[in-house]
Amino acid sequence: METKVLLKKLREEHGLSQEQLAERVMVTRQAVSRWEMGETQPNTEALKLLSKEFDVSINTLLGSPRQLRCQCCGMPLEDAILSREKDGTLNEDYCQWCYADGAYTYSDMDELIETCIPHMVSDAFTEEQARAYMKQVLPGLDYWKRYEELSDDGQFEAFKSQLVEEINALHIEGMPKVEKLNPLAGRDVNLEYRLPNGMKVKFLKDQTTYLGNQLESEFGGDRCFGVLASMDFILVATYEAGGADPELILYKKR
Repeated sequence: METKVLLKKLREEHGLSQEQLAERVMVTRQAVSRWEMGETQPNTEALKLLSKEFDVSINTLLGSPRQLRCQCCGMPLEDAILSREKDGTLNEDYCQWCYADGAYTYSDMDELIETCIPHMVSDAFTEEQARAYMKQVLPGLDYWKRYEELSDDGQFEAFKSQLVEEINALHIEGMPKVEKLNPLAGRDVNLEYRLPNGMKVKFLKDQTTYLGNQLESEFGGDRCFGVLASMDFILVATYEAGGADPELILYKKR
C-alpha cells in the first residue's frame, strides 16, 4: 500500500484528525496533508514517531520496499512478529523470539537451531535438511557475524539460570524440574484464568515476549504444566491440550 494511502487509513482508524496527528508527531497540519496527498514523504524522525504512534514498522509505512528477515534466526518478518525495544518501539532487525525488551535471547547457535527445527520440518523438508539449511544460513546473519560486539557477555543466560532456580525452588507438586526456558510470544500463551470470585483475567501482554516452558505432569493424565516468567513475575498453570481449561496454580511477583 502506498505511504499516502496507508497514513490516511491509519489516521482515520485511530480516530485522529490531521491536526491531532500533526501534534503527536510534532509537525504542522500542512505537513500531514502533504503526506496524504503524496506530495512529500515523512522524514526519518517523523517515520519513527509514526511507527510508534500506529504500532507499525517503518518498512510498512514506506510501502514494504524490503523483505525483512530476522538477523538471528533468518525468519521472514512481518509487523505482527517484530521484536520490541524496552520502550515498546519496534525493532525491524529481529523477531520477538530472538530479541525481547532490548535483550538478545540466544547466545548459542546450536541451541537456536534445535529450537527452530521442529517448526521447520514438513513432508517436503526433513529434519536433516532443516538442520543443514540453518547451519548454512545463520553464520551469514548480522547477529552471528557481530556476535562478539552484540552479545551481553552471558548476562541474559545468567538471568535465565536464576529464573530456573527460582522456579524449581517453588517445589510445585507434580511439576517436573525445569531444565530450560524458551522465548514465548505473549499472544500465544496469554490464557484467560478464572478467579475464585468468578471473574476471568489475563495476566500477560500479547505484544511482550516471555520466558517459559511446557512440562508433562508427574501425575500423568491429559493436563500439563505451563511455566512463564519475566523480570517481574513467575506464573505456573495447568491446562489441557491447546491451552484448554487453564487453571492458575501460582502467580508470584519477583
